[in-house]
Amino acid sequence: MSAEAGAAENSPAPRGAEGAVGLGNPAHPAEGEPPRPTQRKRDIWLHILRSSTRPKSVWSPMVEGLLGSMLVLLGSFGVGWLVSVSPLSRQPWIITFRTETVGVVLATIALTLGCWVMLRAWLRLGRVLENPDPNQPWPTRSLRTVNAAVVLWSLPQLVAIPIFSRDVFAYLNQGRLVLAGQDPYTTGVSSLDNWFQLGTDILWAESETPYGPLFLWLEAAVMRIAGDSPDLALFLFRLACVGGVVMMMIFVPKLARIHGVDPARAQWITLANPLLIISFISSAHNDAIMVGFALAGVYAAAHSRGVLATLLVVVSIGIKPITIVLLPFIGLLWAGPGASWSRKFTYWFLTAGIAGTVMIGIGLVQGYGFGWLAVLAGTGTGSVFWSPIGIADGWLGTLLRSFGLDSGWTLEVFKVAGRILSVAVVLWLMFRGDEKFIVQRMVWAFTALVVLSPIVQPWYLLWLLPLFAITGIRKDWQFKWVVFTIAFFLAFGASDQLSIYQFLQLDQEMLALSITVSWICIIWLGLLDRQTRWVVWDGWGLPAVRWEWPRLRGRRAAEDAGDAEDDDADDAAPVSAGSVSAESVSAAPVTPEPVTAQGARPGGEEPTPGAR
Repeated sequence: MSAEAGAAENSPAPRGAEGAVGLGNPAHPAEGEPPRPTQRKRDIWLHILRSSTRPKSVWSPMVEGLLGSMLVLLGSFGVGWLVSVSPLSRQPWIITFRTETVGVVLATIALTLGCWVMLRAWLRLGRVLENPDPNQPWPTRSLRTVNAAVVLWSLPQLVAIPIFSRDVFAYLNQGRLVLAGQDPYTTGVSSLDNWFQLGTDILWAESETPYGPLFLWLEAAVMRIAGDSPDLALFLFRLACVGGVVMMMIFVPKLARIHGVDPARAQWITLANPLLIISFISSAHNDAIMVGFALAGVYAAAHSRGVLATLLVVVSIGIKPITIVLLPFIGLLWAGPGASWSRKFTYWFLTAGIAGTVMIGIGLVQGYGFGWLAVLAGTGTGSVFWSPIGIADGWLGTLLRSFGLDSGWTLEVFKVAGRILSVAVVLWLMFRGDEKFIVQRMVWAFTALVVLSPIVQPWYLLWLLPLFAITGIRKDWQFKWVVFTIAFFLAFGASDQLSIYQFLQLDQEMLALSITVSWICIIWLGLLDRQTRWVVWDGWGLPAVRWEWPRLRGRRAAEDAGDAEDDDADDAAPVSAGSVSAESVSAAPVTPEPVTAQGARPGGEEPTPGAR
C-alpha cells in the first residue's frame, strides 16, 4: 500500500487538503480545470502530514501508561530525592545507580522518557475512548476504563522516591516541630536537631509553614506513627494524598454530570494526565487533599447542603488556606436560584460564621491562633519566569537596567498590584454574573488568585484543572492549551529538581540531557507520531489560514497572470467559420449556482468557511 493510500485509509482528508492551498483553505481549481502537478503533490504531502490513526483497543494505551510509570519509578531510584538516613541509601544497587555516571545518565533518561510515555498513553487513551461523533458522549463504560487507568498508572508511584519536588520532606520536619511544641507559623525547621538529614530544602530552614492548621495535625500524626523512619513517613503522606485523589475520582464525574459535561472525559482530563499522577502521588503534595475536599464541598453546595458544604471547604482551607476564595460562592449556591440580595447576604454571613467559628475553635485547641491568616496574606518570595507577574517584572526590569536605572522595586510593586487586582476580580464575580454560572464564576475567581500570584508552581494548575473540566473544556484550542501546559510542566519538572551528588559534577549536564530528551519527545509526539499529532493539527476551531511557500506563491501569481493574458488573446482573436464545432454551437450559457441564505448549496454541500 502506498503512503498516500495508507493516509487516506486511516484518516479523512483534512479540510482544504484537496484544495489549491494548504491548511483549512477550501479553494478549489475552477470547475473542469485539472489540478496542477505541484498543487497535487503539495496537497498529498499535507494530507500525509496531518493524517492520524486511533488505537485499536484500550489495552495498548493502558499497558503503555504502565510502562511509562515504571520508567519514572526506575528513574526516581537514581535521581529522586533520597534522604541520607534512609535504609535505601545503603542498598548496593541504589548506591551504584546514584553514584556512578552511567547510572545517573540512565536514571535521567528513564525519568524524562517515562513522563512522555505516560503523556502519550494519556492522549491515546482519550483518542480510543472518544466518540467519533464529537457531538456524542463517550461510551457508557468509558468512566470505568479511565478509573482503571488512573489506578494502574499510579501504583508504581506509591513506592517511587520523591521526584519533581521535595516539599514532602518539609512535611516531616514540620510534623516534628508540632511534636516538639513549637509554632510552625513563627519558627523554621532549622531549630530542630538533624533537620537537614531529613531532606528539607534549605529554603525552608527559616521559613514559616504555608499550610493550614489541620495539615499541621496530620503532619504531627504521621511523624508520631513513623518515628525515626523517614521512608514510612513518606509512604503515609502518600496514602493521605491518595485519599485526596480518590475523592477527586468520586466528585469530578458527579459535578460534571450536574453541568451537562461528559463525566468520563472530565475524569480523563483531570485524573489520568501524568502531571497529576506525578505531582499528587509521586511528589506527595498535600494539594491533592485540599482539592478533594474542595470538590466535595462544591458538590454538597450544589445539592443545597450548605452546612456540610461549608464544613468540607473549611477542611480544605485547613490544608491550604487558598481555598477560602470558594466560600462566597458556596454561599451563593446555598442561597439557591433566584435569591434576593437580602437572602444572598444572609447566606454569606451564615457561611462566614460557620467557617469562622470552626477555624477559631481549631486555633484555640491547637494553640497557634490565626497564624494561618499570615500564610494567606503572603505571596511568597521571588517569582517564577512563566507567571504573568514574573514576565512583567522581567520585561520592566530589563528595560530599566538598559537605561542604567534601578529595578529592585519592580517585583514588590507588581506583587501588590497583582494582589489588589485579584481581590477586585473576586469581588466583581461575587456580585456580578448570571446565576446559572455560579460555579464558573467561582472557577475564574480562583484562577485570578493563582494567575496573579508571583509564584505559580506546576501543581497549581491541578487546583484549577478539575474545576474547568467539570464546567466544560472544549475540544478546540481550550484542550490544546491544557495539553501544552501539562507538557510544559512535565518538561520543566523532569529537569528542574534532579538529586545528583555534588562530587559527580553532573548537574548542568543532566539538566541539558533531560531537556534534550523532552524536545525530542515533543517533536515526535507533535509532528511525527500518527497517534498523537492530532493534538497539533486537528480541531483548532480557528478561521481558515492560507498557507503557501513564498516561492510557490510568486510562481502561482505569474502563472495566473499568464493564463489571464492567454484568455484575453483568445477573446480578441477572430473566429473562422470552420473553427466552430457543433458542440460549441449547441452549448447553453452557464448560469451561476444559487446559494441559500445560510450559504449552503442546494445539493446539500457544506458551505465554504466565511460564507456566513
